[in-house]
Amino acid sequence: MYANTLATGARALLGTIAVASTLFSNTLAAKDHAVTISLPVSTVGFDLSRPADAQRIYTRLEKAAWEACNNGGRVGLAPVDNAPSCYRNALANAIKSAKAPLLTRIYLDNHTLQQAVVQGILDPSQIAAK
Repeated sequence: MYANTLATGARALLGTIAVASTLFSNTLAAKDHAVTISLPVSTVGFDLSRPADAQRIYTRLEKAAWEACNNGGRVGLAPVDNAPSCYRNALANAIKSAKAPLLTRIYLDNHTLQQAVVQGILDPSQIAAK
């Protein structure tokens, strides 16, 4: 049983690390050059199968998405055209990539089913089944 929990935790950790390095990337303009913003989100010491830990990681993902889409105080970068849209996309991509059921549940608790479908977190057939 312990080995199964450890393996699940490791998969969730790797999924979130991949999210941090690829999906919290935000392309901003810097003097006619595209710049990619990537923010790491650590899950070290967290178990994404526990609700309290999943909530803390979700909050970290929200903050990282917001910072990535609002240039994080970086000097010389032009802001994105639509920061709220960038934030929604970055957060949704992180949730999808993490493949952690509790993170998805937290997302669904804070967003409509329609938003989840638009962002690709749920597909329409999952809505019809509910």
